[in-house]
Amino acid sequence: EHVAQIITFGTIKARNAVRDAARVLGHPYAMGDRLAKAMPPLVMGRDTPLKYCLELNDKYADGYRAAQELRDLYESDDEIRHVVDVAKGLEGLKRSVGIHAAAVVISKNPLTDYLPLQRRPETGKSLEAGQITTQFDMHGVEELGLLKMDFLGLRNLDVITDANSLIQIDHPDFDVDKISFDDQATFELLARGDTMGVFQLESAPMQQLLRAMAPTSFEDVSAVIALYRPGPMSVNMHNDFADRKNGRKKVVYFHPDAEEVLGDTYGLMIYQESVMRVAQRFAGYTLAEADNLRKACGKKERALMEKERSKFELGCETSGYGSELGKQLFDIIENFADYAFNKSHSFGYGHICYQTAFLKANYPMQYFAALLTSVKDNLEKAAGYLVDARNSGITLGPPNINVSEVDFTPLVTERVIYFGLSAIKGIGQAICERIVSERAMNGPFGSFHDFAMRVPADCLNKKSIESFIKAGAFDGLGHPRQGLMAIYESIISDSLARRSDADQGVMSLFDVFDSEQGAKVNLDIPIPDMEFEKSVKLKFEKEVLGLYISDHPLFGLEGMLRKHATSTTSGLEDLDSGAIVTLAGIITKVERKVTKKGSALAIIQLEDLYGSVELTVFSKTLLTHGHKIIEDGLVAVKCRYERNEDRISIQSLEFTPLTISHRQEELRLNLPAVALDPETVARLKGILSSYPGSSYVFLHIGDAKILKLGEEFLVDIDRVIPPLRVAFGASVIM
Repeated sequence: EHVAQIITFGTIKARNAVRDAARVLGHPYAMGDRLAKAMPPLVMGRDTPLKYCLELNDKYADGYRAAQELRDLYESDDEIRHVVDVAKGLEGLKRSVGIHAAAVVISKNPLTDYLPLQRRPETGKSLEAGQITTQFDMHGVEELGLLKMDFLGLRNLDVITDANSLIQIDHPDFDVDKISFDDQATFELLARGDTMGVFQLESAPMQQLLRAMAPTSFEDVSAVIALYRPGPMSVNMHNDFADRKNGRKKVVYFHPDAEEVLGDTYGLMIYQESVMRVAQRFAGYTLAEADNLRKACGKKERALMEKERSKFELGCETSGYGSELGKQLFDIIENFADYAFNKSHSFGYGHICYQTAFLKANYPMQYFAALLTSVKDNLEKAAGYLVDARNSGITLGPPNINVSEVDFTPLVTERVIYFGLSAIKGIGQAICERIVSERAMNGPFGSFHDFAMRVPADCLNKKSIESFIKAGAFDGLGHPRQGLMAIYESIISDSLARRSDADQGVMSLFDVFDSEQGAKVNLDIPIPDMEFEKSVKLKFEKEVLGLYISDHPLFGLEGMLRKHATSTTSGLEDLDSGAIVTLAGIITKVERKVTKKGSALAIIQLEDLYGSVELTVFSKTLLTHGHKIIEDGLVAVKCRYERNEDRISIQSLEFTPLTISHRQEELRLNLPAVALDPETVARLKGILSSYPGSSYVFLHIGDAKILKLGEEFLVDIDRVIPPLRVAFGASVIM
């Protein structure tokens, strides 16, 4: 009665509005698509309204300049003008409802005294089981004077807690909340961009920024969080910060006194608090006045801004800095305040970020186990973590009925993480807990027959046992998967019958013989010595685990894939809509269709070592490249990545079949110049010298310099790559 989540309203954005208007008015899809693509790109993460694509507004000036094509179409074609005019009426209308990711309203009296509530129906559940939400959005809730709190739930907090528990098995006194914030191993990990699985730092551009910045303090980590946002990046502030920090650029202040308030951020206003401190120091603002200035800049209301400008310039004059500096400074603040980040928010996120980086740097086994457990319900997304773990010298073992726990299990001394039993599809948590409990009480299982005799009967259902077999959970008992799949039902039936007889006190002739002679007669049904072909085993693993574990069709081909691809499947989310990108991998599924208009169409699933994506192949591409689209074929695919609000589509443009070649004449390494200190160089030399071979090494230093190392550093590529990745991160290999 007193607590509810807050509703959100999804509105029709400009692109969807023109598509909808064109469709409703009976025009071909191509017209709506053409208009949508003529819309300006997102500016600092925001859409430009249709109205301000057609008429200049200071707030949307960048969008207006990018919308020239749309204006030309609007002026030259009456049908398009009509579509756009109708779309302007649709834009902003509420299309859908959702629940705010964090906001909760709390009241002393029942909420129904203040506002209407509703239940949000969920698929497969009754209306009464739906979540209770307000019918007013957060702004309406605030205007009523009710208490609105934001509670943000993060998967990473579970990862940290689980990793902490795993570490305490071997280190009982460890407490992640008491770690040092000047840990050298952590900063080395961040400086080499080895941040897959680290909170907020996983994307490729973020890793690139980390390598350029080379963080050396917690404050640097916090700054990264604040800088990696559309606003600061649009004015190159993130690179300026990195260059100033590392001495590649001189630190410049707009006034000598600014060093007092901006010294810790190298003269840049990257936090909202920076803007407020400048206003206090130079214009004599109180904290409340400085906060009002921040809000006014964010809203960009002309009348309010003019009022604040006059006040600010007068304040600078009164403080002795002069109105001219006040004018220049307000221009800077007006631009920065719109995207400056809250420092407390950044430090809070930075704290979680640092903890996850610390755990990965110092306790990688436990951290990867916790990380994989956190995504066990959708392990298709964990392929990147698996690759990263392997690059760190960690092996992911298949589920093992005698070793695996309910969740992923690290064996630290062996550097192996065993798949958690509960992560196998088709097996419930309760069944896994019962099996692990039986094993803990009475010891490891000696065979599948022993397993069938000991675990509770409801753990022996067909679906669960087949999933265990397909996943390889009984491999450690010495049973071939195909043989066990052929006979397991008979073994279970026999075991249940013998258990029933034993419960009733019934003894067989052989039981009597055993007790009298002291010798045991083996009544176990033999398991045929048959095994699936490798391709079938891998197919079953992918089916029940979501991943290839014992092997992967692309293992050993990493270099070839990197050579042909400009992005991995996991890196697509970092791209701008409309980007042209090349992916390389294996085609795992092909579905050919015919559209309503009779055109040929294909939907294919392309998989690389980092995941899989669905690609659409239209008739024009099929005509010239259709013969190259073959299941299990290795290809490089040039495609267009489109993101429209919540929908993502990838259109294939060109296919290039790849030929497997195991011959690699050279090894190319990529290290930023800032990372080449004497200690790093010595470590690199040591690793290269330890794995002599016949391949030359080329060292790429930043973007401008390439060094070919001498013959004393000829290496065995296959053996040297793993230790190089462990020492310098996966991105060191080009």
